[in-house]
Amino acid sequence: MKADPAIQLRLLDLQALDAGLDRLAARRRGLPELAVITERTAALGTLDDEVVGVRTELGDVTRAQRKLETEIELVRTRSARDSQRLESGAVTNSRELENLQAELASLARRQGVLEDDALEKMEAVEGLEGQLAALSQRRADLQAEIDAATIARDKAYAEIDTETARLRQDREALAPRLPEALVTLYERIRASSGGVGAAPLLRRRCQGCHLELSGGDLRAVAAAPVDEVVRCEECRRILVRTPESGL
Repeated sequence: MKADPAIQLRLLDLQALDAGLDRLAARRRGLPELAVITERTAALGTLDDEVVGVRTELGDVTRAQRKLETEIELVRTRSARDSQRLESGAVTNSRELENLQAELASLARRQGVLEDDALEKMEAVEGLEGQLAALSQRRADLQAEIDAATIARDKAYAEIDTETARLRQDREALAPRLPEALVTLYERIRASSGGVGAAPLLRRRCQGCHLELSGGDLRAVAAAPVDEVVRCEECRRILVRTPESGL
């Protein structure tokens, strides 16, 4: 393939634009904010599951506490009624008095057990409410980190997209000015060679694979017509000769 030396040098400009676009795309994919958003969002989901569990437990304990309080109130009411009967002197039968006193003693014991259980439930409620408060604060912190990372991500996206648009515009202006066959060869090589389709020969070293050409390869390149499109024998990329090639 033949191409004017000046055209071959412009191919390096096209390569520089493509390399810039590749770097911007890689930067866009690898923004550290993306990892923060992903990690914190996952943590938020786990935290929300934990909140649901604690709230469910709190609801169960709260209902149990209310049930105990209702039972305590019933026992107190019954105990007060029996005490009033005992103190009124209305009960004179000794057997009935014994039964009434025994019931009051039983009610007192029952009330004590219920109040202990209610106290235990109250302490459990306080503990669970404390857990919810801590989880709520943690959730707020995570959401704040997600919001900050999202703002930073969007700002970086805007900068990257602006620079990408500029480089694409430059590429769209340059590519049609190069021979179609040369661009086709370049793009085919670039697709199979890590994004580099053309590289300069600098100080007898291919800047595509960074290997120094052997003496025979250097002589072959030096002997090739200036408009001959030569390729590196090692990486097969288009090798563009420059004044610094060392030929």
